[in-house]
Amino acid sequence: MESIFTKIVNGEIPCYKIAEDDQYFAFLDINPNAEGHTLCIPKKEVDKILDLDEATYLGLMAFSRRVGLAIEAAMDCKRVGFTVIGLDVPHVHVHLIPLNKMADATFMNKIELTPLQFEEVAEKIRSKMK
Repeated sequence: MESIFTKIVNGEIPCYKIAEDDQYFAFLDINPNAEGHTLCIPKKEVDKILDLDEATYLGLMAFSRRVGLAIEAAMDCKRVGFTVIGLDVPHVHVHLIPLNKMADATFMNKIELTPLQFEEVAEKIRSKMK
């Protein structure tokens, strides 16, 4: 059964896309810890990060770095945190979270954004992609 992330990649479920290439996809988390909280995934559905082949793992990290640099340039934050947990969706995903305080990384404090706010944040980040 396809994961929700595979359905997003296939265009079956809408998202606020940040970036895409032939192997990887980045989109805003719809239940964000902070404005700009983005998920980076391989298009190939694999459950656990350590099950990725080395080339895909390294490619995902390089793609995530490019997205992270754009987030850092676009958002008012002290740094961009990277985390991989993977218990909620069985599809490898890297959380890129703009951080100003440790609580932003805890997944305990969520913010709510309107669809317009999501689109504005996505555009700010996309405009900084190189």
